[in-house]
Amino acid sequence: MSLDITQVVTLLDEHDLLKTVTMTDSQQQFQHVNYNSQTVKPDTLFFCKGNFKPAYLLGAKEAGATAYVSETRYDEGQGLTSIIVTDIQKAMSLLGAAFYGYPQNDLFIIAFTGTKGKTTSAYFTYGIERTHTHDRVALFSTIDRIVGNAPEDRFKSDLTTPESLDLFHDMRHAVDNGMTHLVMEVSSQAYKKNRVYGLKYNVGIFLNISPDHIGENEHPTFADYLHCKEQLLVNAETCIINAETAHLADVYYAAKTTTQPENIYLYAREGAKLEMPLDLDVTFKNTSETLHQSKFQVTAVSEKAKQFAIDGSYELHVPGDFNESNAASSIIASALSGASYDDAKTALTDVHVPGRMEMVTSKDHGTIYIDYAHNYGSLKALLSFLKVQTGAGRVIVVIGSTGNKGVSRREGFGKALSEEADVAILTTDDPAYEDPKKIAEEIDAHIDHQQVKVQYVMDRKTAIETAIKMSTKDDIVVLAGKGEDAFQKVNGVNTPYPTDVTIAKNAVEEL
Repeated sequence: MSLDITQVVTLLDEHDLLKTVTMTDSQQQFQHVNYNSQTVKPDTLFFCKGNFKPAYLLGAKEAGATAYVSETRYDEGQGLTSIIVTDIQKAMSLLGAAFYGYPQNDLFIIAFTGTKGKTTSAYFTYGIERTHTHDRVALFSTIDRIVGNAPEDRFKSDLTTPESLDLFHDMRHAVDNGMTHLVMEVSSQAYKKNRVYGLKYNVGIFLNISPDHIGENEHPTFADYLHCKEQLLVNAETCIINAETAHLADVYYAAKTTTQPENIYLYAREGAKLEMPLDLDVTFKNTSETLHQSKFQVTAVSEKAKQFAIDGSYELHVPGDFNESNAASSIIASALSGASYDDAKTALTDVHVPGRMEMVTSKDHGTIYIDYAHNYGSLKALLSFLKVQTGAGRVIVVIGSTGNKGVSRREGFGKALSEEADVAILTTDDPAYEDPKKIAEEIDAHIDHQQVKVQYVMDRKTAIETAIKMSTKDDIVVLAGKGEDAFQKVNGVNTPYPTDVTIAKNAVEEL
């Protein structure tokens, strides 16, 4: 893989991103692309992005970078080819795709966006596609990135949607490993920061939208958040929309700007009330559910959906009837890739989503449930489902909230706890650069203290142990937000964390 200076200039010029170029060599070839000055190798095209400091460029130059791309010219780059652009993130995405040989063209890409359910839906689809493709599918999710079938090809994700250079690098790795399909989550931040600029999807799925990720370091307004979410549909050949989503009209008409109606599929729970009168293509309904599984029926309504032959009964072992909507989207998406009813039915019964509804039992204390629920909608649905299914004596919830992002979640958590919990132990999640105690106090400000007893235990491990110890056999303990996340983001550092699941199991063993 390589890129020459002529290709770089031509591509940037074609996309109206190029401002000026000062070359040191008109025949220059780049053997590497990078944005991290600590890992630069000789003959690297270096990108000056984000909270950039000139010292980074000096470090890259000393390590062997021969050119840099930036929105600003730096004295530290003297002696290097300088490529000044109007938008560094767009330039990096375009050049990253070109450097890695446009690997997206060799993959059937199914992409999900939504305020909640992206990860679960991605894992459902990954499971179906594994069966359909005989293990030739990659996965880019919030939890895992899987680029092949060898153990070293599976690793934990640092971002829901990677930086563009990492994204195309991993796509190339997947293609080289023989993968033919890719299932990926696409966050609103991926569009806000142009990490996926120029990327097109075979199938784009819009699950839902609710206020989230609004704040100084994320989206300034809900309108901006919605606009960024909708861009996945704008960049998809075929669109699937959960017709039960809020702001359905905005979402549907965004899809129609670039997609013909015959390539837009709408699905919803049977009998659901929609915000606007639209003809559905697929419906689903719950037929039975327990704490460990749910069964549901899928019916193709439109003629175009009937061609998929997906009608029938399905079973999930990821509990919660709210997951049936996620599964329905996965069934339709996989059908568009050629998967059969049998592929989906067989695969869905075996799908396990790390950090989703994990259960730890104890002899003399409550049953512990671990879930990634991280906003009002997901926490409310989780607690409500568990209360109905378990007939719990008390619902004890251990929860914190992320720092420097998703600020609106804090009010939502307080509301959900007031509606569904008996005891709330407020603790640390990923505080980033904020004081975790202050975050907890903001959640507490929205809790009804007539309904919920509140404790502050700011060490998360201790908070989990406290909740389990105070529980009785009839209680349930819910550890929300972290799932199987093995790190806590503290002051800009990914600090190793043993995971909620591990802490809960160890606490039960000690008891």
